[in-house]
Amino acid sequence: MKYFLRRIVFYVITAWAAITINFFIPRMMDGDPVSSFINKNQGRISSEARESLYVLFGLDSGASLWEQYVDYWKMLFSGDLGLSIMLFPSTVSEVIAQALPWTIGLVGIATVISFLLGSFLGVVIGWRRGSWADGLLPITTFFSSVPYFWLGLVAIMLFSVTWSVFPSSGAYQPGLVPGWNWEFISSVIEHGTLPAITIVLSSVAGWILGMRNMTVTVTSEDYVTVAQAKGLSERRVMFGYAARNAILPQVSGFALSLGFIVSGTLVMEKVFSYQGVGFTLLQAIGAHDYPLMQGIFLMITLSVLVANILADLAYVVLDPRTRQEG
Repeated sequence: MKYFLRRIVFYVITAWAAITINFFIPRMMDGDPVSSFINKNQGRISSEARESLYVLFGLDSGASLWEQYVDYWKMLFSGDLGLSIMLFPSTVSEVIAQALPWTIGLVGIATVISFLLGSFLGVVIGWRRGSWADGLLPITTFFSSVPYFWLGLVAIMLFSVTWSVFPSSGAYQPGLVPGWNWEFISSVIEHGTLPAITIVLSSVAGWILGMRNMTVTVTSEDYVTVAQAKGLSERRVMFGYAARNAILPQVSGFALSLGFIVSGTLVMEKVFSYQGVGFTLLQAIGAHDYPLMQGIFLMITLSVLVANILADLAYVVLDPRTRQEG
């Protein structure tokens, strides 16, 4: 019980620090979002409305930073993330709610596939070290060292320009009305296949290498030797004994990956013009949209914290030693 209480206190302090930094960093950036908003709507908004816009967007120029900070916490506790400057009059919650399903659908599925596939291949390669399976290691090393956005550009050049197999941008065919019909769903699958394959190829290599190295380490442990001496099948020893213990360090990495699903792969979404959270965040940064930036950063922070909590719980379930120490 004390273990969980210590972890809860740690995560509460971490959340406070992250939210505080999330408040101050956008305000340290150059540029005035209200001025850019007025310039964008030239002729439709008078310059006399400047002070009202500061108050509307939670950037009251007459209030001190401390007052703005207190007001920001009040808004958070009331569930109000403010109005988006870039997409006014839409609220930040509405903008995030529109972009979040696209990122979770694409990056989430690709992350889970790459983890499961990479862990399985890593166990097999590590268990059969010294065989032909080790010949795959140079390939995995290559893909793990290649920047994923460069891989995305190569994929677009090959499969969208040279061979028109997949669309090069967008989340679905322009002109389609989103709905639960096969025409729209097939268009979403078609547009998401190429970025999903790119994400899997760029991330699966890391899971393979990590799992392979841990499998090689645990195969020399006594409990694996004893299991083999008992005459257990190779499959049972490999997955029931070696893989179960080798996968423990992978859990933390996978939990962090789940947390960063919310942020998406920023550059990847930009390369494919995919309308997810990462693409929206890059647009918000360019437009100095403080409320939207803060809202997205808040979602990323909370998702990473929740993912770490789930990782702690997974360790307790998978490793009996953690339960004894707790």
